Amino acid sequence: MRRLVIETATSACSVALIDDGVVMASDSAVVGRGHAERLMPMIAALPGGGRADTIWVDCGPGSFTGIRVGIAAAKGLGFGWGVPVEGFSSMALIAAAWFAGHDDIDVTVVIDGGHGELFVQPFAASPLRQTELLTSIPSDRVRVSGSRAGSEAPDARNAALLVEAPLPARPIYGRAPDAKLPVAKSPVAKTPERA
Repeated sequence: MRRLVIETATSACSVALIDDGVVMASDSAVVGRGHAERLMPMIAALPGGGRADTIWVDCGPGSFTGIRVGIAAAKGLGFGWGVPVEGFSSMALIAAAWFAGHDDIDVTVVIDGGHGELFVQPFAASPLRQTELLTSIPSDRVRVSGSRAGSEAPDARNAALLVEAPLPARPIYGRAPDAKLPVAKSPVAKTPERA
């Protein structure tokens, strides 16, 4: 089964075409905030224009805009091609890549969450699984010892290391949104004008 993988949750933008667990082609670039401009040309440059039997997309946590660009592209292509779209966590992708190169039993993935915060989540290997829920904590309160992963951005080609993508294709946010809805103002009673 051929799978298109889209990863846009960090400052990197990457795509991969994976067939039965083998990476056929991939591309990756650090784009900062340019995911919307770079993603579709990267997919189009893959063999067959990236067309696949299924699409996997990184749902975060990570960049608010990057996550939404990736999910929108995945859902649009999935609709157009008539194929299913599934999600995966950027934290799980980093953990899978770490375990592929290390013999550790467990690892804590730590990535920059912006605004002076870190996203932190521990994982265990064999099978890959989270051992605690994702948390967002101020970076000045973190002391990490033992094995940790997260110095490198997630890369779509490492999705070949994930066994399954059990998540729905919707954003995973590591903290509450920065924008707040305006507070509704209570109506002010008007006093009638005197004639």
